[in-house]
Amino acid sequence: MLQRPRRNRQSAVIRSMVEENRLSVKDMMFPLFVMEGQKTQTEISSMPGIYRFTLDLLLAEIESCVKLGIQSFALFPQIPESKKDSMASESYKKGNIYIESIYQISQRFPEISLLTDVAMDPYSSDGHDGIVQDGQILNDETLPVLAKMAIAQAQAGSKLIGPSDMMDGRVGFLRQALDEAGFSQVGIMAYTAKYASAFYGPFRDALESAPKFGDKKTYQMNPANRREALIEAELDEMEGADFLMVKPALAYLDIISLLKENSHLPIAAYNVSGEYAMVKAAAQNGWIDGEKAMLESLLSIKRAGAQVILTYFAKEFAQLKLA
Repeated sequence: MLQRPRRNRQSAVIRSMVEENRLSVKDMMFPLFVMEGQKTQTEISSMPGIYRFTLDLLLAEIESCVKLGIQSFALFPQIPESKKDSMASESYKKGNIYIESIYQISQRFPEISLLTDVAMDPYSSDGHDGIVQDGQILNDETLPVLAKMAIAQAQAGSKLIGPSDMMDGRVGFLRQALDEAGFSQVGIMAYTAKYASAFYGPFRDALESAPKFGDKKTYQMNPANRREALIEAELDEMEGADFLMVKPALAYLDIISLLKENSHLPIAAYNVSGEYAMVKAAAQNGWIDGEKAMLESLLSIKRAGAQVILTYFAKEFAQLKLA
């Protein structure tokens, strides 16, 4: 045999030299959860090792993560039921816990990248990402609410917003609204191919934001569809997106690869709560090596073409000192 691929696998040094993809903590964005109150953190039961923090402890958590080399974060709020309504009016109210968190994080850690979430569901009494009328999710009527939210976040210091709602036309609507408000420098990481997935359960536990009726299949994508992601990507690019995101990641590696091959924009992928929880649960039961499974999962996402990986494993990865 003239060709023996095993010759390039025979030692750790050679394997490293020919390694096609390498993980770095710089690839990763760490999702964090903030809640009202003081000096409190609560572990999310379905996401071992992940916590909701009050703002004072959240700032300390970010500081510890920065020391580990984590440079990018995504922030999500848990809002009390008493402050939710059908129009998500709390989402853009001055001084709410989310807006205050964005302001304080931006002031204290100007060197980091903070992705802020634009969607109604954390603030909606219906638990949906759009305005509900007679059981229907209204698209165009939702866009001005999202614009108010995006502008409030930009005013608080956000430099990168993440519209996760999947309303048609929202990227262009937000781009125009931000530009007209004097925030042309604020970027948009579009949740481009966000699928109606079963892997979001623990995240909804964290925010207590599950839909009060029905599901999200009229606006999130059908898991059976692949080429439809190209339609969403083309629209988001035309409307002014700066990043394209695929969510979830592991069950949609083909979609990550598809967008990578068909767009010049950076591709992000969200290694979602259910994907994290599965690895943690199996590891806790001794069924798999959790650390190795984590690394293999993250590597698969990067190999598929993601340049940014939103993952609850970010801190754990950084603590391994592999980056």
